[in-house]
Amino acid sequence: MLDDDRAVVTTAPLPAPVAEDLPTKLSALEWSVVALARNDRLSSLRQPGRMAKALGIVFKSPHNPMLADERLEALRRIAVLGWHYGYTVPTEELSRFLHAGFTTAQYELMMDSIGVARLRAARH
Repeated sequence: MLDDDRAVVTTAPLPAPVAEDLPTKLSALEWSVVALARNDRLSSLRQPGRMAKALGIVFKSPHNPMLADERLEALRRIAVLGWHYGYTVPTEELSRFLHAGFTTAQYELMMDSIGVARLRAARH
């Protein structure tokens, strides 16, 4: 019989952690938001001030393009920046996008798609 301090304890190896199935695609609604963001100005990312609101009432300016759904608004904001600047987006906007529940894979997919569309538009 072996002494306890010389005994070898064997256990089955632990299974490797399984990566969660993180979404890598965008839904049709999300792609629609990306497409609509193509026509949004950078000024649409700022909250309108009191004067802008007043002038909007007087001159019946177009509606505010900001979306009521926070998740879709985060997508719209990052898409607007993507259409104007490509991958060069502020860190806080990328953080907002990721905190809204999107993944880096979705970010890369969207930005790649925007990049291709921008190249096609530049050729014509």
